[in-house]
Amino acid sequence: MKCTKKKQVKKKTMEIFLAKTQGFCAGVASAIDIVELALKTYGTPLYVYHDIVHNTSVVDDMKKRGVVFVEDLKDIPHGSRIIFSAHGIPPNLIDEAKERRLKYVDATCPLVTKVHKEAVKFSAQNVDTVLIGHLGHQELIGTSGYVHPDLLHIIENENDVEKLNLDPTQPIAYITQTTLSVDETKSIIEKLKSRFPKLIAPLRSDICYATQNRQDAVKELASFCDIIIICGSPHSSNSNRLRETGEQMGVTSYIVDTAEELDCSVLKSKLKVGLSSGASVPRYLVDEIIDKIKTVAPDAIVHEFSNPEKNIVFPVLQFKE
Repeated sequence: MKCTKKKQVKKKTMEIFLAKTQGFCAGVASAIDIVELALKTYGTPLYVYHDIVHNTSVVDDMKKRGVVFVEDLKDIPHGSRIIFSAHGIPPNLIDEAKERRLKYVDATCPLVTKVHKEAVKFSAQNVDTVLIGHLGHQELIGTSGYVHPDLLHIIENENDVEKLNLDPTQPIAYITQTTLSVDETKSIIEKLKSRFPKLIAPLRSDICYATQNRQDAVKELASFCDIIIICGSPHSSNSNRLRETGEQMGVTSYIVDTAEELDCSVLKSKLKVGLSSGASVPRYLVDEIIDKIKTVAPDAIVHEFSNPEKNIVFPVLQFKE
């Protein structure tokens, strides 16, 4: 009897595709640079109001170097140095900082400041203003302070549009949190338009370029990947929107804060892995996830693309003495 050699089936190689946008966006990079410069120039004690950015690793690293994060200015000794986070703050906190003779720098992202200016403009025109965002998020709290209380109406979703008790014959303005889902916000705005024909939009979309770019990049990954991993902290709005974007495209998507949280069993039988990260995630955390994936797929091929944001830089502000 003639024996035939069994044909070996070549194992297919896993491919890891990195989203085009990786590392800090310009607003996050500027805020972190302000803290680094303050540490180098003044040392500690140095205070920061709220997490400077929504990333656990970044904040924990700063805590180890003596930065103190607070949620109430009363917890800061008079005359101390403080940095206000990238998410923005209501104007009354600036007044309180001055009263306590605090040396401060406002590290609010310029794109958030743009929304604040829109809010002030609409209130000056005595126009009811609908603020779309997530209740409790620091950016929403900050932006709310720039709208006259009698004119402010906060909504989170399409159902909330139906609850608005406003005159549909009058002009109504809207502004949004900068880190929302592009698609979800679009549907909310369409519903607002249907209810309020005289709806006034901002001159330009309030959703920031970094949020838009990252969501577009995840959509691109979802068009050909088997699974999507998002590196981002659970309290990061823009990171959570990325996971939701992948899911909405029909691709199983996970969010992990660090490589330690990644359960590699979810990669079983997956050949095309999409990897993206939130706007406040340092690049080294993404690299650590790649290294962990390679512990189960050592031959994995990594594909990286040019970052469209690489030349966008915001200025580093100085303390007001």
